Amino acid sequence: MKDIRTLSAEQLTDYFISIGEKPFRAKQVYDWLWSKNLHSFDEMTNLSQDLRRRLTRDYCINPISVDQLQRSTDGTIKNGVRLHDNLLVESVLIPTETRTTACVSSQVGCSLNCEFCATARLKRMRNLEVAEIVDQVALIDQQSKSYFNRPLSNIVFMGMGEPMMNYKNVVEAIRKITEPEGLGMSPRRITVSTSGIPKMIKMLADEDLKVKLALSLHSAIEHKRNEIMPFSEKFPLTDIMEALQYWYEKTGSVITFEYCVWKGINDKDEDIKALIRYCRKVPSKVNLIQYNSIGEGKYDQSNPEAMNDYVRQLERAGITVMNRRSRGGDIDAACGQLANKSADA
Repeated sequence: MKDIRTLSAEQLTDYFISIGEKPFRAKQVYDWLWSKNLHSFDEMTNLSQDLRRRLTRDYCINPISVDQLQRSTDGTIKNGVRLHDNLLVESVLIPTETRTTACVSSQVGCSLNCEFCATARLKRMRNLEVAEIVDQVALIDQQSKSYFNRPLSNIVFMGMGEPMMNYKNVVEAIRKITEPEGLGMSPRRITVSTSGIPKMIKMLADEDLKVKLALSLHSAIEHKRNEIMPFSEKFPLTDIMEALQYWYEKTGSVITFEYCVWKGINDKDEDIKALIRYCRKVPSKVNLIQYNSIGEGKYDQSNPEAMNDYVRQLERAGITVMNRRSRGGDIDAACGQLANKSADA
C-alpha cells in the first residue's frame, strides 16, 4: 500500500474530492500527519469512523521505530532507527546546557567514499523518504522534552548519507519541518552539511529555505583533500568556492567549514596557511572537529599542539574558529562513527 505521506497537500485534496468528501478533510489529515506527526488513522478523532476505515483501506502510514537506544556518559542519545522495509539508520540527540541538537540521516548508507568515515564503508541502500527524515526530527524532539525538559532547538543534516545526494527529499523534509502547517521549527536553526557538490549547493541557495550551510573541507590543499575524500576529484576546490560565493550572494548566510585535523596528514603549517587563504575568499567560520576513531590506523587524532596552532593562526587572521568537543564517542555516536553498530550490540 502507498504511504499517505507521499501525497502532496494538493493530491490529498484531490483524493478526498474523488471519494465524495469535502476538501477541508485534506487539511485535517495533513495536520494530523505533519504537525502532530500521527501514525495511525484510528487516532484522527475529528474524522468519522467510516472515513478512517476508508483511509485504512486505501493507504498506510509507515513510521520509523527505535530499534535500539543508547545513552552516552555525556548525555548524548543514539537511536538505531528501523525503517518500514527493515533497513537501519542512526540519528543522534546531542544535549548541551543551552540547546539540544538533532543529527539526522538522509540516506541508508552513503554514496561517497570519505576515507575517515565509518558510514562511507556501508553500501548505499537507498535514499530516505521525506516522512522518514521528518520522523527522525519529531522523535528526537520528543526525546529532548522527555530527557531534558525542553524542545529540540537545532537540527543538523550530518548523520548517515550525503544530503545533496537525496536533494529533493531533503528539501521537502525541511519544508515540512519548518512550515507552520508542519512541525513549525525555525529554518535558521537547521544546518545542511555537505561534502561539496557545487551544482547542488547553488540549487539549495536558490530554494531560499533560510537554512545554514556547512562544508566538510578537511584540507584546502587539492591533492590532500582528494586523498582524504576521493570522490572530491570530480569537484575541484575552485568550483566549490564558486558555489559557496554564489550561496553567500543569494542567502547572506556565512558558511561553516568543518575540519578534522589528523596527525601527519593535515597538521602542518602549510595546511593552516591554505585554510586561511580559502576562508578569506568567502564569509566563513571554521569548526575544528575532534576526530573519532573508526579503527583505521591511517587516521589518528592530532596532537593538542596542532589544534592549538590552528586556533591561534586562524584567530590571528581574523577568522572565527571553534574547537568543537566530540560528543557520544563511547557509543559510536560522534561525527564519522555512525555505522549501525547499535544493531549488533
